Amino acid sequence: MPLQLSFDTGLAAPGEAPLRLAVDVFLPPAGAAPRALLWCLPGGHMNRHYYDLLPEDGDASFSFARTLSAQGYVVASVDYLGVGDSSRPEDGWRCTPAFLTQASQRAYEALQARLQAGELPGLPALKLPSIGVGHSMGAMMTLLQQAEHAPHAGVVLLGFSTRGLPEYVPAQWRNQSLEALRAQLPALTRQLFAEPYSQPQSTRESRGIFGGRSADPRAVAALKRAGAPLLAQPATLSMLPGNVSAEAAQLRVPLFLGLGEQDMAGEPRAIAAAFTACPEIALHIAAGAGHAHFLFASRLRLMAQIAHWGRGL
Repeated sequence: MPLQLSFDTGLAAPGEAPLRLAVDVFLPPAGAAPRALLWCLPGGHMNRHYYDLLPEDGDASFSFARTLSAQGYVVASVDYLGVGDSSRPEDGWRCTPAFLTQASQRAYEALQARLQAGELPGLPALKLPSIGVGHSMGAMMTLLQQAEHAPHAGVVLLGFSTRGLPEYVPAQWRNQSLEALRAQLPALTRQLFAEPYSQPQSTRESRGIFGGRSADPRAVAALKRAGAPLLAQPATLSMLPGNVSAEAAQLRVPLFLGLGEQDMAGEPRAIAAAFTACPEIALHIAAGAGHAHFLFASRLRLMAQIAHWGRGL
């Protein structure tokens, strides 16, 4: 079982309690020397349990967190503000990408402080390098946190590209510069979303995006526990053509880029070209996988490759 922690972000609105971030921490086996901290941010419509998919039969091979912690990593899976067991601001429009990034960084620093003080059960005082892990919108949030604070020695981006999802935005947006679009993000978001916390709608299209016919039905069932409201402002940014291309071009740590063979993110080698300052890029294409890579048989090789890559940092 993971440690279920909650960190005060130091952020609050007038009249509200301090905002806290829920984080599950998975520890390596007793006696194993921890390699690094993995700070894992989920995608849109997902909570922290995306990284710990457990079907009814208990098959832990679908759980990224359990698989990687068994390989010697300390794995932290995070709920954004407004999602899961984290605090939910009454004014959800406050959950901008910048605000969420600030909250994530403060919780990350608090966890690192506890590790360094030896305050986690079964672990000595540790100063661990960290790797940022993000899936889909969470990959975008990982890039934003790295661009603003540079906490990580490397990043793992899964199911992400800077192309955005231009087919899902109004046609007139495609004729504006990215700089202009990002400056208007709050107003643009309200054109797409009536509420700041958008409830998931299960449709044939959405099920196909995340899974597909070759997805393991046990994992598809387990994914329901990971469902969450969509945070409207970061979701809108992720859909913009070019979304965080500036931050991608600034990335100066090693990158592991993982895409599904049937992913929605675009052509994998074209995606890698956006990271122009990155010192090294490992590209992995998960055979037969859709957007939610952990639902497919190729997850085993994907997770093994990430574990191996992390050991080389």
